[in-house]
Amino acid sequence: MSRTGFEEVAYRDGDTALVGLLARPTCTPRAAVAVFPTIFNTTPGVEAKALALADAGYAALICDFYGRAPTDMAEAFAMGGAMRGDAAAFRRRLRAGLGALRQHTPGLPMLAIGFCMGGQAVLELARDGADLLAVASFHGLLDTEARADRPIVPRILVCHGDADTLVPREQVIGFWEEMDAVGADWHFHSYAGVAHGFTNPCMLDGTENPAYDASADRQSWSAMHALFDEVLSRP
Repeated sequence: MSRTGFEEVAYRDGDTALVGLLARPTCTPRAAVAVFPTIFNTTPGVEAKALALADAGYAALICDFYGRAPTDMAEAFAMGGAMRGDAAAFRRRLRAGLGALRQHTPGLPMLAIGFCMGGQAVLELARDGADLLAVASFHGLLDTEARADRPIVPRILVCHGDADTLVPREQVIGFWEEMDAVGADWHFHSYAGVAHGFTNPCMLDGTENPAYDASADRQSWSAMHALFDEVLSRP
């Protein structure tokens, strides 16, 4: 799992051995960001985003969903579906990643971002009361097995493609209503005609991703930075 520009971080969730990828800035980091990847676990596209965070002055840890990379799409969807279907186990796995990041970046403010299944992951952490300043979901799934039933601490940014067939509009409305019911502080950016996976220029085999949208990618990344600047500047 070693990648150029990253250091491996070994951690555990119970009996499951996990390995995250930590990218550090050359300067003193302004905050720590947990990066939750796609259903395929880490990918070149997710790694590029983590390195971009490091270039912007953040310590960024790509967390590990499974302990290994799925061998193909069918296995990825089976593994991801099993994990997402048990909210308590899913959230425990996510919190293990946060714990690993805290251990390697003590004292830093904590943030989280995620892509696809990782976008759902950061929203699950927000629902679960994680001690984070803000979370940002990029083309993330919005459904949950355990709807929020208490106030949510982090600021929430959701960047969503309106043509995402994995997230029907009724799920969008349901998410808004869920967040409003607990008084969450949320921003929802929806990009017309944009499909699922819009931040990733390439497929896993290196071919062009037809769902990539350069404008939505730029605008969503800029929105994340603006939110992070805002929450980190608060006294």
